[in-house]
Amino acid sequence: MLSLLGGIVAIVLGIAGLILEWFGQRGIIFLLKGLVATVPALLILGGCVAIGAGLGSIKDKIRSKKEEKKEEQKPGEEKKEE
Repeated sequence: MLSLLGGIVAIVLGIAGLILEWFGQRGIIFLLKGLVATVPALLILGGCVAIGAGLGSIKDKIRSKKEEKKEEQKPGEEKKEE
């Protein structure tokens, strides 16, 4: 919770600093150009994170299915590994 509040404060102070510093020097245009440059990079990074999360959930499902099969086997049966 503390890191969330710290992040919000940092973002607000950073944006305020950019606007106040560069307002007289066409800072808003510079800020918008910076945003246009960073949005594709953020989309790529976000996509990589989403793919990683998806692969992790698939691995978890496979692992849980294997554990369920092991629990269903009777004690006298041999274990079959796939």
